[in-house]
Amino acid sequence: MNQDLLKQKDYWDHQVNDFDSIYARSKSRFDNWIDATFRWDMYVRFDYTMENAEPIHGRTILDVGCGTGRYALEFARRGARRVVGIDIAEKMLAVCEQRAREEHLDDRCVFVHTDLTKYQPDEKFDVCIGIGLFDYIREPLPVLIKMREVVTDRAIVSLPRFWTWRAPVRRARLALRGCDVYFYTKEHIDALLRQAGFKKYTLKQVGQLYCVTAFV
Repeated sequence: MNQDLLKQKDYWDHQVNDFDSIYARSKSRFDNWIDATFRWDMYVRFDYTMENAEPIHGRTILDVGCGTGRYALEFARRGARRVVGIDIAEKMLAVCEQRAREEHLDDRCVFVHTDLTKYQPDEKFDVCIGIGLFDYIREPLPVLIKMREVVTDRAIVSLPRFWTWRAPVRRARLALRGCDVYFYTKEHIDALLRQAGFKKYTLKQVGQLYCVTAFV
């Protein structure tokens, strides 16, 4: 694992509870209000991902950078035949596995400690997602190329926008915690998708994010 990934692993192993509480809305009333006001696009991108992954029932899903399994487990609840979540943070994966067992979804969910460029699946997937993934990747092109290689239908990704008020604030805040973060323009995304081999895709601006569905 290279130095960038080791830094990310260390950061996310220490951020499990704080990260998950955004989706669980289990913070104080004030902190929940902060999330709803300034991070509402995270909730919208969840709905975007589920809508654009349809049909889900009976299909196979790869969740790259699965975190605590909020997306992966929801795919299983909606009837996906097989869901694989991969992440470099072992503590995140431990949460995924525990939740899958508690919800009796572990017969259809598998969680693997790896990064995508090293992952060698036994089969291709119908859908691959990378939500909140490219925020932390210095070289996104190899990851997009690998996504294109392992998917048969579509890839759904989110990328943080460059020209927003939140970008410099977020960069400074995460730098204090030893975490690098990267931002994208629409032109940069267009170029990356073309170079990765995705000829057809849709791009939607959602608050401080771009949400992309790229078709094989």
